Amino acid sequence: MALFTQQTRKDDPFVRPEGKPEPAAEPEPFAAPVPPPAPITLRSVERSAPPTSSSPTARLSESVVAAGLTIEGKIEGAGNVRVAGRFKGNVSVKGEVTIEPGASIDGEVKAETVFVAGEVRGQIVSSSLIEFKESGTLVGDLKAGSLTVVAGSKMRGRVEFGWKDGELDSADGSLDSR
Repeated sequence: MALFTQQTRKDDPFVRPEGKPEPAAEPEPFAAPVPPPAPITLRSVERSAPPTSSSPTARLSESVVAAGLTIEGKIEGAGNVRVAGRFKGNVSVKGEVTIEPGASIDGEVKAETVFVAGEVRGQIVSSSLIEFKESGTLVGDLKAGSLTVVAGSKMRGRVEFGWKDGELDSADGSLDSR
């Protein structure tokens, strides 16, 4: 026994042409949203803050190895790299490499500009500038166009700076002959 009369309109999209309403569909069972994939440990971000140097590479995108992560492998390409965690392997980029305080790289670092506030165990080669912050540490060799060292930083190894490419090989007083 019906307690009310059902009226339908002709323009109702759920009404069949015969004037009978469409039977109600069963509600779909609740489906939990699919979680996004695990975050990638190396990510690219555009710089929002002004670059720390006036080099043309300061406008490139920046890849970040986040704090608390340990990554082993190789990084190559054009762009800037910021290491806040631990990286084992070689880094070779046409851009800037920044090693944050508490971070470490165990391998060779080649870049146009390198900022060291963490620890590097290996060789650092820069065509432009290497800058050591107060907490920066290097156990290995260094070769740079220009070198800035802040009091409190530590280095153990061979250092060459101020030479242009090829200039060191032709110099009479090279470090190898001493």
